[in-house]
Amino acid sequence: MRRFEALTVNVLGVMTGARALAEMLYGYGVTHVFMVPAVLRRTLAELERFGVRRIHTHGEKSAAYMADGYARMAGRPGVCMAQAVGALNLAAGLRDAHLANSPVIAFTGGRTPDAAGKGVYQEVDDLPAFVNVTKFSAVVDDVERVSDLVRRTFRTAVSGRPGPVHLQFLGNEGQIDLDEGDLDPSVDTRFATVPPERPLPDPHDVAAALDLLDRAERPVLVAGGGVRASGASGELVAVAERLSIPVATSLNGKDTIPGKHPLCVGVVGTYSRSAANRLVNQADLVCFVGSSTGSMTTHFWRVPPPTTPAIQIDIDPEMLGRNYPLRVAIPADAHATLTALLEQAGPRSPGRDVWLDSARREVAVWREQHLGHLESDGMPIRPERICADLTALVPDNACVVVDTGHAGMWMGGMFDTRTPDQRYLRSAGHLGWAFPAALGAKCADPDRPVVCFTGDAGFWYHMAEVETAVRWGINTVTVVNNNSSGNQSARGFDRAYGGKQTPEGRRLWTFADVDFARLAEGMGAMGIRVEKPSEIGPALECGLAAGRPAVIDVVTDVDAIAPLAVV
Repeated sequence: MRRFEALTVNVLGVMTGARALAEMLYGYGVTHVFMVPAVLRRTLAELERFGVRRIHTHGEKSAAYMADGYARMAGRPGVCMAQAVGALNLAAGLRDAHLANSPVIAFTGGRTPDAAGKGVYQEVDDLPAFVNVTKFSAVVDDVERVSDLVRRTFRTAVSGRPGPVHLQFLGNEGQIDLDEGDLDPSVDTRFATVPPERPLPDPHDVAAALDLLDRAERPVLVAGGGVRASGASGELVAVAERLSIPVATSLNGKDTIPGKHPLCVGVVGTYSRSAANRLVNQADLVCFVGSSTGSMTTHFWRVPPPTTPAIQIDIDPEMLGRNYPLRVAIPADAHATLTALLEQAGPRSPGRDVWLDSARREVAVWREQHLGHLESDGMPIRPERICADLTALVPDNACVVVDTGHAGMWMGGMFDTRTPDQRYLRSAGHLGWAFPAALGAKCADPDRPVVCFTGDAGFWYHMAEVETAVRWGINTVTVVNNNSSGNQSARGFDRAYGGKQTPEGRRLWTFADVDFARLAEGMGAMGIRVEKPSEIGPALECGLAAGRPAVIDVVTDVDAIAPLAVV
């Protein structure tokens, strides 16, 4: 891994925009860019000099998802590109990064002003599409603006609550990068990673929060993705252990505490575990750490009820008190705040035996309720069995990347991380995100095993990127929960058809039976078809050792429907 402290260039001089842009991307630590040609062609050629891998994909949306997976895994910006005609596809791909607070930088081409409104080939004003999915969007209309605008994009992408940014380069393919100017390609490496700065908490706020936590009989910590972004997982667990407080997580925060930890009660909210929802609803104090308290984490603000006393710690002051009245609001970095809580708390003896016993009982009841399916040898295979086997078998340092929909529900509730070194990345709401995002995550950390979990409905979206993975040697393992359907929609269509399943209603959410293993083999990947539960473990082992991308196509029960959230 390169050291970001070393600037590649810090000299003002006449050079092309392409040379300046390439040097700056390298200086900020970019190792890969993801794009559909042709865009910023000269810049891409210049990047070759720095060893930056230029991953050309089969679609702009998947390029954005790859950059998103890269950014979440690396903790630094991922870069994607598209020419003008593909800009709207790229913007659509930024929605998930926007919702997940992921620092993705998008570069697109744009029409020149002299042709505006004349009906030039493929003319559309793309800029408005980026407004609602980025923190900042601007036009590079003069080559001498390249340097300052690129520095601003990196600064904006990683600062505060991270998120996507966008630059449109003049020319349908961004040909302004061919122009020369007096350019300064220096970079500010403080803004190469997340977080660039750590706002410190007010000691009085920390003391007030600690006093409330000490006096509460049934407190719960709810850990969000901000804990991971801050690198504060260890501090979160230490606070929970020191103060004897159970921990629930959001989906984005699922890897902030090992699922097997005795204080972990699982994911709370909508795609959740009943034990977590029940415990949070019993709490007399909820402390949200790095969570924006959105609908998925709170099951539309019912878990916990709006009247529950709450503390919130968030780096973005605008998030504080947005959905719950707060007893204490701390606008600060999660790592810094949790560290301050530990320092003020000092050594403690274990306490709250009754409350912790209640938490353990809820988890035990949940596990007993689902044990039959988690250990099922039935065929077609139950999705819970896949989740249980992945819990037991993915490597201790694996990154697991999960789609939304039923994939998110199954894995959010039924899968557990085992070690602090395992990572869990999930779609913030866009089906099909997981497979290309897993490729980006693997690019960010090539030595880490990356396992993607998706359904056939999700895999269909960007299956062409199997060829991309083979071509570039991006060796992930993709587990497809293949029930030849999008059966999360079954309940809704049954209601639409008068409360019962009909053949015509069923046609609206089912697909043909397709062997994805054979399709993967045709593109040069390893393909393994799994039809018996006993084959899951050997298939995973084989895929991880394959030395090439692997697709494990697991034939599952179309009638297996993920449990709904418990309130």
